Amino acid sequence: MSTTLLQGIWDWVLVHDHWLRSPFFPVLFSLGTYLLFCLPYVVLDILSPHVELISCYKIQQKHHVSWRVMWTCLVHSVYNHVVFIFPLTVIHWCWRQVSFPVEAPHVLKVAQDLVTCLLLFDFQYFVWHMLHHKVPWLYRTFHKVHHKYTSTFALCTEYSGMWETLSLGFFAAITPQLLGCHPLTELLFFVLNIWLSVEDHCGYDFPWATHRLVPFGLYGGAPHHDLHHLKFKSNYAPYFTHWDRLFGTLHED
Repeated sequence: MSTTLLQGIWDWVLVHDHWLRSPFFPVLFSLGTYLLFCLPYVVLDILSPHVELISCYKIQQKHHVSWRVMWTCLVHSVYNHVVFIFPLTVIHWCWRQVSFPVEAPHVLKVAQDLVTCLLLFDFQYFVWHMLHHKVPWLYRTFHKVHHKYTSTFALCTEYSGMWETLSLGFFAAITPQLLGCHPLTELLFFVLNIWLSVEDHCGYDFPWATHRLVPFGLYGGAPHHDLHHLKFKSNYAPYFTHWDRLFGTLHED
């Protein structure tokens, strides 16, 4: 049943494969998915100062994000996509010849590849992130922009400079290619990665959050990353906690 569903989805994608082959697709897909995932949290950020049922789930309850700050972050994200990401996707579009298989991947293969992609991306980001905190020049020059806000909110997820935007975008793009993933798995990984990144920065600790669904404290989630923005020198991995545990950089409030 699940495999049939995936095949149906993939057949629909193949019918519209001209979208995937367009040089505009990557930037529109990335930005559109990001804004779609941010939207519910933007609504919550607007309501939270007035609705206790929402504000009680905020990690830093004394901090509320203003319209002006949200607008600044939104403009910054659009600027990064148009000025930096779009030209590179055009170059990549000219260079990479894409071929789409007729058959969809098996659902178990998709699940396996998604977990593997997340683990590999988590490692890449951890190394990059820790270096940009441990080396003062790297932090001042490239990463400090992202730490402008010590209390996280969804629209600050992609508030970063050119180098950080392109580095993390490169890791996300190259990871499924290195693992030889099916194009449908690639798309699903991009969606999942954007969602988890937004959730990491959302500033809320809901009962249904990902870190509460993954057992044994293996996944850090929003509290883990919010604490990183607050303390700066801990919790470098974006999603899982094992690398921070191994390197002694895990901080749990």
